Amino acid sequence: MGWLYTLISVFIVSGISLIGILFVSTNHTRLSQILLLLVSFAAGALLGDAFIHLIPETFEELGLSLKSSVYIILGILIFFILEKFLRWRHCHIPTSKEHPHPVAIMNLIGDLIHNLIDGMIIGASYSVNFSIGLATTIAVVLHEIPQEIGDFGILVYAGYTAKKALLLNFLSALSAIVGAIISLVIGPQVKGYSITLLPITAGGFIYIAGSDLIPELQGCETLSGSLLQLMAMSLGVILMALLTFLE
Repeated sequence: MGWLYTLISVFIVSGISLIGILFVSTNHTRLSQILLLLVSFAAGALLGDAFIHLIPETFEELGLSLKSSVYIILGILIFFILEKFLRWRHCHIPTSKEHPHPVAIMNLIGDLIHNLIDGMIIGASYSVNFSIGLATTIAVVLHEIPQEIGDFGILVYAGYTAKKALLLNFLSALSAIVGAIISLVIGPQVKGYSITLLPITAGGFIYIAGSDLIPELQGCETLSGSLLQLMAMSLGVILMALLTFLE
């Protein structure tokens, strides 16, 4: 069943790359507001998955050891290095003169690798148990929605037609399926593969939430907007907490 759940999950994640078409005609101001709430929700879900599911499972399997802590820190460093090396930027606000995006080709390369890793993470998570896999899939999906909308905007801004931007975005998203198959094939053959990937994933999720998502929320200076962001972030954490009842 692990294969079935994993493949269904990565197909859903890949399909999210087509969501950009829904926002082509959306007012810029309205879109920014929607994206900021989605980013808030995603940040809460990523932190919730890391601290409620992945890290506790790591401690249960590896113990409260130096190894556990090192793997979590390693995850943070790996995602930091990837972002530096590829100039990879999880950017969720539409392009403007004040908010320029990286070049389209670099964005596609970054997305391809990012989605490959997402697939490996989802495959490894389901190998541990269903609830960990489901929680991680939801966290990835919630993060992917605002990212894919932003990616679509980047490609259109770079000069691609909406149709070609959707196609390129979708093709890069399919690498998640490749990543999942890698985990499903290699995981059972490599001792400790899945449980090692969990704390690394936790570190990566903490990095994405803390470095890429939360800073984008700091530009909101109104009390009402900040409260909405806090509520959305809290709902993301609560969702992850509720999933513990599936364990």
